Amino acid sequence: MQITRRNFLASGAALAGTLPFARAFPAFAAGDTLVVVNGQTVNSLDLHRTGTNRASYEIAINCYDRLARFGTKPTEDGGVSFDYSKIEPELAESWEISDDGLTITFKLKPDALFQDGTPVTAHDVKWSFDRAVSVGGFPTTQMQAGGFVRPDQFEAVDDATFVVKLDKPSKLSLPDLAVPVPFVINSKLAKENATEADPWAMEYLHQNTIGSGAYKVSRWDNGQQVVYERFDGWVGGPLPAIRRIIRREVPSSATQRALVERGDVQIAFGIPDKDAAELAEMLKVDSTPIANCVHALCLNTKFEPFTDPNVRKAIAWALPYEDIFKTAAYGRGAPLWGGETEITDTAWPRKSPYSTDIEKAKELMAASAYPDGFEVPLSIALDLAGWMEPAALLIQEAVGKLGIKTEIEKIPGANWRTASLVEKRLAFHLENFAGWLDTPDYYFFWAYQDGHLFNSSNYVNPEIEMLTNETLHMAMDDPEYAPKIKRMFEIVLDELPRIPLYQPALNVAINGADGYQFWFHRQLDVRTLDRAES
Repeated sequence: MQITRRNFLASGAALAGTLPFARAFPAFAAGDTLVVVNGQTVNSLDLHRTGTNRASYEIAINCYDRLARFGTKPTEDGGVSFDYSKIEPELAESWEISDDGLTITFKLKPDALFQDGTPVTAHDVKWSFDRAVSVGGFPTTQMQAGGFVRPDQFEAVDDATFVVKLDKPSKLSLPDLAVPVPFVINSKLAKENATEADPWAMEYLHQNTIGSGAYKVSRWDNGQQVVYERFDGWVGGPLPAIRRIIRREVPSSATQRALVERGDVQIAFGIPDKDAAELAEMLKVDSTPIANCVHALCLNTKFEPFTDPNVRKAIAWALPYEDIFKTAAYGRGAPLWGGETEITDTAWPRKSPYSTDIEKAKELMAASAYPDGFEVPLSIALDLAGWMEPAALLIQEAVGKLGIKTEIEKIPGANWRTASLVEKRLAFHLENFAGWLDTPDYYFFWAYQDGHLFNSSNYVNPEIEMLTNETLHMAMDDPEYAPKIKRMFEIVLDELPRIPLYQPALNVAINGADGYQFWFHRQLDVRTLDRAES
């Protein structure tokens, strides 16, 4: 069925009256169990695997440890958020940085154990880091952001001492060790399940968790649920209060809402903004603006019409930004349109200078090589339909006024990452990248550099390549930093491979649980959860 605004709204109203998943959920489970619903699919237990989607990062966070982690801070509304300015030990007991900033020496906690009872050693850390920089794709690029490029940079001096040697000092090195990617794996067990064709045991870790983290996956039914069981030997932090966490996949936002509202589940994670606004009147709802995150409309430069700058700018001036913000975001988050043309600071995300001006859009389209328009699919992810679908319907209507005919292509969440980010084959699509490390140069490293994962527009600009490489490791108080960043802003806001729409919030509805914390990776850290006091 072709989607229109009318049948979209009608189907949403009908869905609210049905609960096809409801009978699968018993009343509140025993006191040592919490049930969470999430609309996104976990498609692998191994973050390093090619095609592993964003929802699967949750496994690495909860089942594995890193050497370090970010601290936390209270939010203005009484919640808890990560604190980018604080880096604390997790598997490491301590670390020292050499005076020249090129060597970091870690001492491991002496009582750290893997979930099979074997000790965690520096040799496991080296094997894990070697794996992350060698497998290619997203994890390898993420490691490069912190200056971790080659296995010869890592040394296990003895069982308790791990050394990292950098090619140059970087402001991102320590923070990059606190993101989900550099997780530590039981190398002995991994090697036992590796093969000549699969030296990093990718197939084994796809189906099994073999870390030292607070939880292990005791059951994974792909497309249905993940069951976490607490590891009582965890030393990475305070032992979690909850023994078992059941994460159920429920694609329908109406069903998620009904389940948490009734108390059949304790957490509904990543709910739509409209539901968050309405549920906040009856339940606890945590809504936190996502740092370094932009919801954007992406124009793939491999699609011939989008190589025309007049077409790109015509679309930017045609978009109904205010309507998208009200309908898709329900007014939650921050607008990213209608900014000043002159760039005077390095704040990011920032408002673009574009706003809704259909006459200017038509003039630009008429001056383009495609004055009569063209046809192109507009792609969205099914598991992100809560914001993507209403936004797409409004975009479809707006670009139609320019002669651009679109049909909305709905791609299953399990396939979205491959289509959008790995293969980069979607001509016209919505995306929502959030940079884990909170600097503009880090966002550009991922979203605007040639070949990098979140550059789903296939954008290439030699000056952006040069400036991003120059600023990525540069101290933010370096006199050259701000001018270079401002120039980067000027280029991408003029060339528009990604048209900023708004900065979103992450919404979590809670009924019967406590201890939720917001994290930059936008996944649920179950380690701090507890039962709410009656």
